Amino acid sequence: MDTPDRPKLRPGLAADAHGDHDFVLYDPRRVGQPVVLSPAALALAERFDGQSTAAEICAALAIDLPGVRVSPDAVAGLAAALDDAGLLDSPRLRARFTGPVREPTCVGSYAADPDELRAQLTRLFTADGGPGLPGEPRPGENLRAVLAPHMDYGRGGVTYGHAFKELVENSPATVFVIVGTSHYSPARFTLSRQHFATPLGVAETDTAYVDRVAAGYGDGAFGDPLAHVPEHSIELEVVLLQFLLGGRRPFRIVPLLTGSIEDRVREKADPAAAPDLARMVDALRAAEAACPDPVCYLISGDLAHIGPKFGHKRRAAGARLAESREKDRAVLKTLEAADPGGFFEAVAAERDRRNICGLSPAWLTLAVTRPRVGRVLHYQQFADPRGRESVSFAAAAFYG
Repeated sequence: MDTPDRPKLRPGLAADAHGDHDFVLYDPRRVGQPVVLSPAALALAERFDGQSTAAEICAALAIDLPGVRVSPDAVAGLAAALDDAGLLDSPRLRARFTGPVREPTCVGSYAADPDELRAQLTRLFTADGGPGLPGEPRPGENLRAVLAPHMDYGRGGVTYGHAFKELVENSPATVFVIVGTSHYSPARFTLSRQHFATPLGVAETDTAYVDRVAAGYGDGAFGDPLAHVPEHSIELEVVLLQFLLGGRRPFRIVPLLTGSIEDRVREKADPAAAPDLARMVDALRAAEAACPDPVCYLISGDLAHIGPKFGHKRRAAGARLAESREKDRAVLKTLEAADPGGFFEAVAAERDRRNICGLSPAWLTLAVTRPRVGRVLHYQQFADPRGRESVSFAAAAFYG
């Protein structure tokens, strides 16, 4: 294995105490694997600046820490270990995370065995409160978009079933633009040309469609090359598309992650007036207009996140849960009106204090598709019994 001659630690890493003496070096964005290091090894790694050779790193360490002596071989060994963990900015990392196929990162939250996974997904439709498995597609209204959760399947449960039954039965689409919340990246938008692998196979990305969006948007369409690596919001939707459409019809995806629009919330300013957001709306519309195949949008976003886990003082229990449910109902009414401005204003009015992570993908999709009406299909509010957290989410359909 090749080790960089001038190793460079990736930016944005963090180091926390681990046990009595050691540290754990990790990426808060969950790219790569954490590594436990001694204080001396951490001091060594901090000198991996991409400019210094192993000999220069050893000399610098000897000056800063006179009692510590390391050899170039030790530097190379540490660099190799960090590269294995994905914590170095190296050609190997870029090849691993930006190659033609994105490997799954959510296996464990869902079954790795395809048969077990299919059984797990079936329960999203057949468990108590579920809608039943989808039947054959039927002609009807023009389904433009569906909102689905991106909670893990265990907690998202039958809400997933309600969203995807509507999608399969009421849309003939063979191209799905999946607009998902970006949880780990500050970039406003990040498209991907990667195909998505899961235990059910590889879902093909429509790279021509992606390139049309990128050309219409301009610089920044692939905002953060690593944004898709740890992200679950698109992967969880792809698995369900494969499960339901694999034997019915071929399909392609367009993966788009959307970052925060907190700046618009803070200023209570219309998102459509922001140049970058307006450009993406126009780019998506133009890309769809040029697509010869039927297109449907899939919004991957949850609603409120409340409780101490999310930085709130009040426990997510009792009156606090009831209060959040009422606020969710007000937000869902704006979705039923298919009104992107009203939806944004409902969230901005409370300054997004409940951390509605589906704000940016839902606003963007409604602004692009301009549906005539929305319908809420199902709503759930997960609550940790200790009151540490609550996350709410819904399934909704939007017709043009």
